[in-house]
Amino acid sequence: MPGDARERILEAACDLIASDGIDDVRIARVATRARASTALVHHYFSTREELLEQALLHSFETAGSERFAEDPDAEQSAARGVARAIEVCLPLPGSQERDWTLWVELWLRAVRDPALRPLAADLYGRYHDWFAGVIAPGLESGEFTSERSADELADLAIALLDGAGVRALIRDPRIDVERARELVAVRLAGELGVEPGSLRISGR
Repeated sequence: MPGDARERILEAACDLIASDGIDDVRIARVATRARASTALVHHYFSTREELLEQALLHSFETAGSERFAEDPDAEQSAARGVARAIEVCLPLPGSQERDWTLWVELWLRAVRDPALRPLAADLYGRYHDWFAGVIAPGLESGEFTSERSADELADLAIALLDGAGVRALIRDPRIDVERARELVAVRLAGELGVEPGSLRISGR
C-alpha cells in the first residue's frame, strides 16, 4: 500500500540518521534500506532535504502517538502523569535512545543550518505544550503547590531532561539513565511541592 511504502522510507531514513548521522544519509541508501527504488523515494520526497525534515517530524510524531498518548486526566494522580512523562522522555535503550539520537542530530544541524531552526523550534513547541498539559491538572487541583505556571515548569522539566539525558546518551559514567531519572525527579519535585518518590514509576 502507498502509505506503507512512505512509512518504510521514513523509518529507514530515521534509522540511518541515528546510525550514521544526518550529513551521511543519501537517497540511494534510504531506498536500499526501505526495500524501495530511488524513483519511489523521489515520488514521495522531491529532495533529500525534504526527506530528512519529514523523517525528523515522523520520529517526533511517532514518539508522541506511542508514548504521549495517555490523557493526563486519566492518570491516578498528576504526580504519576509527570512520573510517566519523565520516563518516556529519557534515552532508554531501544526506540527512545534512537529518537534521542535523532534529536541531537537535529540540534547540531540546526546550529549550522538556519533553515532547520524553525523545524527545531516547532518540535520543541509541541514538546513544551504536551509537558505543560501534563503538569497543569496538578496545579489546578492543588496537588502541586508551585507558584510557577505550567509553561514555566514545562520549560524547567525539558531543560533538566535535555541536560541529564544527553549525558546519559553519551554514556557519561557519572550520569547514566538511572541517575538522570533521579536528578530530574528530585529537582522537579522540589518545584512542584511533592515528594521525589511520587515522580518515579513504581519499580524504578
